[in-house]
Amino acid sequence: MLSEVTIMDLLRVIMVEILARLPIKSIFRCKIVCKSWYHLLTSNPLFVKNYQKRSSSFPSILLSVNDSVRFIVELKDENDSQSLYRNIELRPMIHLPSTNKENLTLVGSCNGFMCLLNGWRNNVDNSVYISNHLLSEYFKVELPEWEKSFWNIVYGFGFSEASGQYKVLRFKLAAKNFLGRPKASDLEVYTLGVDEKWRNAGEVPEPLWRSFNNVNVNGAVHWMDCEKNDIIYSFNISTEEVNSLNGQSIDIWWMKEYGIAESWTKNLILKDGIQLDIRDDRFIPILIWKDGEILMQRDRGTQLVSYNPKEKKFKKVKVYNGFGATGYIPSFYSLNTVMGDSFQVSNVYPKTEIV
Repeated sequence: MLSEVTIMDLLRVIMVEILARLPIKSIFRCKIVCKSWYHLLTSNPLFVKNYQKRSSSFPSILLSVNDSVRFIVELKDENDSQSLYRNIELRPMIHLPSTNKENLTLVGSCNGFMCLLNGWRNNVDNSVYISNHLLSEYFKVELPEWEKSFWNIVYGFGFSEASGQYKVLRFKLAAKNFLGRPKASDLEVYTLGVDEKWRNAGEVPEPLWRSFNNVNVNGAVHWMDCEKNDIIYSFNISTEEVNSLNGQSIDIWWMKEYGIAESWTKNLILKDGIQLDIRDDRFIPILIWKDGEILMQRDRGTQLVSYNPKEKKFKKVKVYNGFGATGYIPSFYSLNTVMGDSFQVSNVYPKTEIV
């Protein structure tokens, strides 16, 4: 039997629908109107679901400089290239206790939560934080004791909608020996709000001995083989299984049906569609927007470009220059709702302001 719906329930649904349509700046201001609005925006599952659904259609990107997140660029689905975005400056920049700002690296971002590594990845004194900078919240993930037998450690961050869990991944590569470079990495996993310690998840067949550019898609963290660019590995956040996908090594390929190798479709890039000053550069995909366009960043710089696979053309996207870019879905969902009562979530001071 359906429960009775009161007028207050209907009003709340309508209020959630209205607030979920607002831009970031407006929501940021709404949360300080009163306590009930603050709790609605930071703890109400319906608002979180509606806002994230709408944000996925109008995505944002984080812009960082000197390894500190400085701007949020809220993209808009418009035809005028001069008004494709709203620049939102964060003040102060992310400042966590006992951190060296110059070595604060963004590991990954899921649903507005950022995973940050402080210090060089092979440093005995490094730290890992989970932060929602829009709410000035952070949680410090305690790391295991340093092990001298491992000479390279890299981190990943992922979320599974099926399980509702966020997990931090820690890949450890053993030191070289007389037999040559090792053939696998050890993997440790930390589940937010569940684990008090890191768990061993076995070995990953591909050694991560260089940088680790990971992407969270369909509840799995993906990365490319360091030596064979035609192999993509994935770690399923729910099942904690490692799988491999056969990729493609040229131009842009699109996997239309996730996990089905036969669904790879080639999007041919015509030279005439690429501007001369970027024609010989490599591009790093950031996100898909504007009815299938691919937003990318130049590998040898900070210029953002958008590729239209239908028209086979590139177009520069004018945002602040001199920044690294990462895809981002903003969220006002409190870290406390993920971590629960057993874990201490702290606040950053001074608190974040949007200008």
